Amino acid sequence: MRPSVVYVHGNGNKPRADLLKSQWDTALFGRDMGAASRMAYWAPVRYPAPLPDHRPDPLDGGPQPAEEPPSGAAERAAAAAPPPEEFVARTLDEARREAGDTGPEGRAHPDEDALADWLRDMTYLADTLAHTESAPEPGPADELPLEAVPLPRPGRVALFRELVKHAFKDVHAYFFGGAGPAMRAVVQEALDGPDGGPLVVVGHSLGTIIAYEALREREREVALLVTVGSPLAITEIQDSLARPPAVPDGVTAWRNASDLRDLVALDHTLRPEYAPQDRVTDVLVTNDSRNHHGIGEYLSQHPVREPVLRIFGDGPG
Repeated sequence: MRPSVVYVHGNGNKPRADLLKSQWDTALFGRDMGAASRMAYWAPVRYPAPLPDHRPDPLDGGPQPAEEPPSGAAERAAAAAPPPEEFVARTLDEARREAGDTGPEGRAHPDEDALADWLRDMTYLADTLAHTESAPEPGPADELPLEAVPLPRPGRVALFRELVKHAFKDVHAYFFGGAGPAMRAVVQEALDGPDGGPLVVVGHSLGTIIAYEALREREREVALLVTVGSPLAITEIQDSLARPPAVPDGVTAWRNASDLRDLVALDHTLRPEYAPQDRVTDVLVTNDSRNHHGIGEYLSQHPVREPVLRIFGDGPG
């Protein structure tokens, strides 16, 4: 029996389901995979109509520059990324527009000063690491202890709820707005597709949370779970999960990939919290989309593609 793959997309509205699936297929496999892949398309839970076919997804990093960036890792990073100050300002501006309420001083919410400081610190750290000419291999899982907000759990949850309400509305809807069950139901339906060979599940951004919790709700044999640009290692996300962190029963292997500059994946190591740890592999990759979070850039990276292609072999004919 040939393998199959289920995709779970991330935040925001998306193009129509068949086009989105084909885009993911092309980035991961280099071709459309037909019936061997299916998209858990939860966007209609939140949006009445898909994005137009040719409109770039603003949450996916936008279109790539037409010209080739300079050679060398440091030069590539400098060409693709705005300065940290510009990135922070742009992120806060987007949060204000999403909130639709700039307030008397142009702020989306009263915690914006703290958010700006936090974003700036994280961006400077990521920018410094990204400009290293040869990125080191990930070491032991506890070597990158990036935590979001150093507060007791009730305070963290309250602040996290306020931040995502303004800046990441789909995350807020999932955890606090009652949309979570409907989103997970879409993933469960995709997981319950035709029986066959090994199953691979690939999630991006918020999609990694939905896929993870769907697999925790109902045991399903999964040969490989792939999460890219995932916030599942962040304490504030773990505080909001329905169950304590653990590798879902039935998942044989879990590959988690992130770019050090991806501000959605602020903590890059899942292994310390998600046992059994020997099933989890954390890898650092280069995502040169404008926000370092784009799905196409993630799926085209060798450490993401290799374990999937190994399961599929030559793929369907």
